[in-house]
Amino acid sequence: METPEIQSTLYGVIAEFSDADQIVVAAEKARSAGYRNMDAYTPFPVHGLDEALAFHDAKVPWMIFIAGCIGALTGYSLQLFTSTPILEPILKQPFITDVVMRNIPYPMNIGGRPYHSWPNFIPVAYELTILFAAGAAFFGMLILNGFPKPYHPVFNAPNFERATLDRFFLCIEARDPLFDLQGTSDFLRGLGADAVAEVDA
Repeated sequence: METPEIQSTLYGVIAEFSDADQIVVAAEKARSAGYRNMDAYTPFPVHGLDEALAFHDAKVPWMIFIAGCIGALTGYSLQLFTSTPILEPILKQPFITDVVMRNIPYPMNIGGRPYHSWPNFIPVAYELTILFAAGAAFFGMLILNGFPKPYHPVFNAPNFERATLDRFFLCIEARDPLFDLQGTSDFLRGLGADAVAEVDA
């Protein structure tokens, strides 16, 4: 049986709410009803909405943790290599010894401290940990969210410009297995939405 033409150009159905508590309750009921492919758009973070949508994505935290570890190792290793002649017994080739070992590392004995004075290495390692982790958080968020995104189908929804002001929107996407244009629209109206509209892709 052929799918109606409207289904092929439909992104989903969006419901508009005037209160933050309403959208949390609506998301919980939609989740309980079996809908999985949905998203909410609010003018400010709403407490409990992530849980209501069952949004749990650990990719960015793991990216931050791994990048932080790499930053710490990079900072510590850089100082260890430049301040400590640890490679001298290993690298005995004339070119390596004359060019690399004598011009890149800069071992200095200051105040009788050992070359590997690890307390001195902590500040730089810490700063690179923060730098790498912050970079991973920023760029990881952009990449995983698909930014920059100058266009999104929900921009076509009526009154959607107020999503940054005082209105709350819940959109159930057409790709959801339970999606039915009429049934889903009626379901959202039954949740107390102020308005329900179709969203073209």
